[in-house]
Amino acid sequence: MLRQRRKPGVLNAVKELDSFPKVPSSYVETTASGGTFSIIIFSLIAVFVVSEIVYYSATSYKFRYDVDTDSTSTLKINIDITVAMPCSAVGADILDVTNQNAEKFGQLHEEPTYYELSTRQRIYFDTMKHINTYLREEFHSIQEMLWGYGFTNIYGTGMPARDSHHDKHPDACRFYGSLHVNKVAGNFHITAGKSIPYPRGHAHLSAFLTTKDYNFSHRIEKLSFGDIAPGIINPLDAEEKIAKQNYHLYQYYLQVVPTVVNTSKYSGTTYQYSMTEQERDIDHESGSHGIPGIYFKYDMSSIKVNVIEEHVSWWQFLIRLCGIIGGIFATSGILNSGVEFLMNLLFCKSSKLKSSKDHRLLNDVEPTSKVKF
Repeated sequence: MLRQRRKPGVLNAVKELDSFPKVPSSYVETTASGGTFSIIIFSLIAVFVVSEIVYYSATSYKFRYDVDTDSTSTLKINIDITVAMPCSAVGADILDVTNQNAEKFGQLHEEPTYYELSTRQRIYFDTMKHINTYLREEFHSIQEMLWGYGFTNIYGTGMPARDSHHDKHPDACRFYGSLHVNKVAGNFHITAGKSIPYPRGHAHLSAFLTTKDYNFSHRIEKLSFGDIAPGIINPLDAEEKIAKQNYHLYQYYLQVVPTVVNTSKYSGTTYQYSMTEQERDIDHESGSHGIPGIYFKYDMSSIKVNVIEEHVSWWQFLIRLCGIIGGIFATSGILNSGVEFLMNLLFCKSSKLKSSKDHRLLNDVEPTSKVKF
């Protein structure tokens, strides 16, 4: 019995600590302005909650830079280049600072072909060139989209097959394939004559070629390093050069940057590169010396890029959500009180003016309404 008597006292003490007192419904007054504000408030809350959910489901990417200490792994070079010379008159080779040539790294495939593209092929290549040019120019503004959506084959299924036939012999040579080279500086080049290796290097046999046999116009469909990964844009993809002279030298200087990608779309190590280029005619009489050809001189960067995908944590999402809803409610309450105060103030003034006018009218009417007997 004693315990039962103590319970109401305890409950009353707890009620006294209530920071959220309940107002009886009979004391609540609804207004048209309050209803309008409520509709606006709930609409705003719905919009902000949806936008916050979209923001929570999205991802952001962080780029961190470290020193690349891996010098033992190999570097994969992916090549697909067409040169406007027959395969019998041109050769491709690679040589690094260790004086090892392509025989140590693998072998590229050679395919006799025609340099002039068919209509379908030209449309495809020009489209590919336009896309790659746009991606290079706008890369910093769309790179998160490229990393996030996992695009690895932006250009479609590849160069379409030739739909027309030539009666003449192939006038070009296509070099394609992959080479696994040492992770050091090197020089991949295509020049006249086949490569002949010897202990301290190699040479290209071109003694039987005449001046008119030289034509280093070339079309690069693909030149990349490492495995295919989303977000990587290769500057030399869809590049084409037309040589105006037979003896012409093209030089591409590539700075290869190791890139470690850790996202939901891809996880692994690949490479991206920057490029500068130079070209000139070879004329020994005017002092422009050199060996005509196409040279890709690459060097490894000592800095490694880490691409990390980050998500907003669930507790940050809840805090932001509560802040948005609470802030809108608090602000709307202040605005609603202010609007009601102004409306009451205006209506009170108008009602007072109306009552004073009515009182004056009554005073003017009362003398004329007296009846004389």
